[in-house]
Amino acid sequence: MKFGSALLALAALFSSNAAWAEGWLKVEGTQIVDDSGKPVILRGMGLGGWMLQEGYMLKLGEVGQQHRIRAKFVELVGEERTAEFYRAWLDNHTTEADIAQMAKWGFNSVRLPIHFDQLTLPVDKEPKAGVDTWHEAGFQRIDKLLAWSKANGIYLILDLHAAPGGQGNDLAISDRDPAKPSLWESEENQRKTIALWTKLAARYKDEPWIGGYDLINEPNWSFATPGKGNGCDETENKAVWALQQRITAAIRGVDPRHIIIVEGNCWGNNYKGLPPAWDANMVLSFHKYWNRNDAASIADIVRLRTDYGRPIWLGESGENSNVWFRDAIALVEGEGIGWNFWPLKKIGFNQPLEIALGNGWMKIVAWATGEGPKPGADEAYAAMMQLAANARFDRNIVKPDVIDAMFRQPRDASPKAFVERKIGTAPLTIHAVDYDLGSSGVAYSDRVDANYHVATGGERTPWNNGTTYRNDGVDIARDADGTPYVGDFVTGEWMRYGLDAPAVGQWSVTIRARSVAGGKIALGNREITLTAGSDWQAISLPAVALQSGANALTLHAVACNDCEISDLMLKPDS
Repeated sequence: MKFGSALLALAALFSSNAAWAEGWLKVEGTQIVDDSGKPVILRGMGLGGWMLQEGYMLKLGEVGQQHRIRAKFVELVGEERTAEFYRAWLDNHTTEADIAQMAKWGFNSVRLPIHFDQLTLPVDKEPKAGVDTWHEAGFQRIDKLLAWSKANGIYLILDLHAAPGGQGNDLAISDRDPAKPSLWESEENQRKTIALWTKLAARYKDEPWIGGYDLINEPNWSFATPGKGNGCDETENKAVWALQQRITAAIRGVDPRHIIIVEGNCWGNNYKGLPPAWDANMVLSFHKYWNRNDAASIADIVRLRTDYGRPIWLGESGENSNVWFRDAIALVEGEGIGWNFWPLKKIGFNQPLEIALGNGWMKIVAWATGEGPKPGADEAYAAMMQLAANARFDRNIVKPDVIDAMFRQPRDASPKAFVERKIGTAPLTIHAVDYDLGSSGVAYSDRVDANYHVATGGERTPWNNGTTYRNDGVDIARDADGTPYVGDFVTGEWMRYGLDAPAVGQWSVTIRARSVAGGKIALGNREITLTAGSDWQAISLPAVALQSGANALTLHAVACNDCEISDLMLKPDS
């Protein structure tokens, strides 16, 4: 589907009630529908990092899996204090406030990545082999999430993200310990997985706000070379399909109604060898990261939907720029496919909510990754507990640009002011980083605006080189005091700033900028020369004409290798 056609299709979807549903979700042909038979486009976020921590979400990617991260914490502060941190983390990371805000933004679903150890013991720690110990506190935490979801009209999708033993060679995803048998190498791990799903289904069988059961997240296992591949070259995937069939049969023994969500090998995308549909209420999930957002990128899964006669769902995507988010959502919704992005929050800049580091956390990171000295136990504990407190919604940093890219931009290509600006008799300061909301070529232009490394076969490409403040291509850095400014502003790039003026008139505009090598920028068609130096320069342009009502100032890099922009100040000409 061409992008223009996709926008027309999206307009129809958004003008209908396709996003909002009533009652049980179910499969009807190749669509997910609600009780009334109305098609439902699922729009959701995954709660990555809550019950299962991946190192990169805490800036501990080099440490790896959650059990390794936990071991580092124990080394720092001891077992008791580590347990206190994890209790605080679980209590704070996701609360009713998060779910309520998701509903206000327009999400109608949430995917819960479950670590099995929240609900049962690992097989090698069971007091009696083959007899499962259940953690009621973990089930009660899911109960609370379901209650919040129900109260806010959001479907909760249960996702077994870390299965007993771990389901792949991408270790951090499932907190897998490669020294122990994987899910695929242990019949007992498989038995426990089936028992866990049976327990969940029995508990939630009568809950219509459970949207579905996502059986095994991202299997990534090469059966020909166990421990070495991710299953992308597998041609049959017999074990992957067999286990999901066994899980489905066990669920149907206690729960005949909820949707079953199946994932292929190779991080959810290898559907080779898929047997004929074994359940009438079954959805096929695919995951999409770092590739192009064109019809070719989803052609195989769309074809499978038609041939297989079951709906498809983009069960996980994200970790990219706003341009990529907008284009991916426009693409899949244009094909009537729902989506779930990843994650709702983490330490980082490219998701709806950011967890602030707090004091001392980076000292822990430096030590844990071999880049710094070991912090003292009390200092480390204080930093850990501050991070846990900062995980709460009321302490999160909201990212309006990300939400705008997900919900407005796929159907409205116009720029929109990042903050409302009404110029009057008092001076008005516009921070350079507060350029308009909108996509590349509309609100700004930058040489790099997304990461396509899966498609290009190249390195992961940063879009915002400073990885802070906003998730567009504009490169943003911070001064020593934390103040953000636009950096790496190079020839050909530009930013737009919308504002309202009360009447026709002329204003003086003072731009604070700098360039170590010297350079030339322009406001509209009026050029400004920056002398070489490391200090901020304040350069004024008199008699900048504004019309009554809506206006836009556009700042261009005319000849820059290293220009940096702090702000623009407007005041009426005397």
